[in-house]
Amino acid sequence: MMDLYKKGIYLEYFTIGYNLVEAAASIAFGALSGSIALIAFGLDSIVESLSGLVLIWRLRQHGRVSREREEMVERRATRFVGTTFFILAVYVLYESVTKLVYREIPEASLPGIIIALVSLIVMPVLARMKNDTGTRIGSRALVADSRETLACALLSLALLLGLGANFLFGFWQADPIAGMVIVIFLLHEGYEVWNEAGEVEEEEEPDHREKRIP
Repeated sequence: MMDLYKKGIYLEYFTIGYNLVEAAASIAFGALSGSIALIAFGLDSIVESLSGLVLIWRLRQHGRVSREREEMVERRATRFVGTTFFILAVYVLYESVTKLVYREIPEASLPGIIIALVSLIVMPVLARMKNDTGTRIGSRALVADSRETLACALLSLALLLGLGANFLFGFWQADPIAGMVIVIFLLHEGYEVWNEAGEVEEEEEPDHREKRIP
């Protein structure tokens, strides 16, 4: 069983490392081409890395601290990550609308297309490995994280369509439109993360009430 916990931790380390490289490349090339969709994709990768750090802490603390302490810290950190998703959604929505209204035309970005394609290949495989491992060790947090990883693959598809339409057909409006699609993903992920924290809190309350019964 401990080998499976180690596998879960290694998968999260890989996720964080990959996301940080992806974020740096996406933001850099997004800034060069003026692509809000690519920048938004990179910002999402940073937040996903924060979520991965929370999960690594959770898996490493298994059996070392009390369940109450473990879930309290995870709940607070999870809500911080959820809040970050909402803040990013507001920023990306503002930038996307601004580019459409003022016709700020982004340049075509071949590197961005390559980033999206690589993510479309890597993320589904990673999501399946996380889901299988989380199911075998009974970790709801790891299973939930696998769904976030799968959402990243869908996000990559939205990015690919937006950048591809601009690159192939000169349809520059597809880039800020893709940014708006990413906003929907950000809001959805933020909502899911907040719900996850709330579920943990609801599970703790009955335990506290039972302890008070003489």
